[in-house]
Amino acid sequence: MKRLLIFALVLALVPAAFGQTASNSALKNPAGLKETAPAMFNVKFDTSAGVFVVEVHRDWAPIGADRFYNLVKNGYYDNDRFFRVVPGFMVQFGINGDPDVQRNWQNARIPDDPVKQGNTRGFVTFAKCGAPDCRSTQLFVNFGDNSGLNRQGFAAFGKVTSGMDVVDKINAQYREMPDQGRIQAEGNAYLTKEFPKLDYIKKATIEK
Repeated sequence: MKRLLIFALVLALVPAAFGQTASNSALKNPAGLKETAPAMFNVKFDTSAGVFVVEVHRDWAPIGADRFYNLVKNGYYDNDRFFRVVPGFMVQFGINGDPDVQRNWQNARIPDDPVKQGNTRGFVTFAKCGAPDCRSTQLFVNFGDNSGLNRQGFAAFGKVTSGMDVVDKINAQYREMPDQGRIQAEGNAYLTKEFPKLDYIKKATIEK
């Protein structure tokens, strides 16, 4: 009987194991994640601070919306930390907690979208460096009116339609202290050790 129970347990775990492997494999090949996003879709973020929902409009920023759709669909943001929180400005996330995954996306950049929708409270935008066409995986949610970012090419692709109160209460005690280079190199191990009270995304799910 004990042998049968062990065998049954192994069988029960097999689908989950294969699912996790498939997801990890997909995330290690950015070039393979090129699916076109629906014209509009919602993403539910179940976080340690609560739940919020982002409504994405592909026509606002098609390239950014497609990248976001593929990342969420393949579990990229699951277990990610909100590593940069600046009250009155924005909350930023999108460095994968697994360095083996993250290194594949570090240079997987996408072209800029023209700015059609600005950066005001609750709108969601890809972070970018000072150069053109350097968006990858990092996102931020605007806490207030940051319309000055529009002139710098930050194109919003979605907005928080419910749970903005949850976004407002994401832990800001560490502000900009986490080192992004170390997050990329060491992943969540670094953040858990040095900044244990960071809020994080439990799971991000696409909802029709």
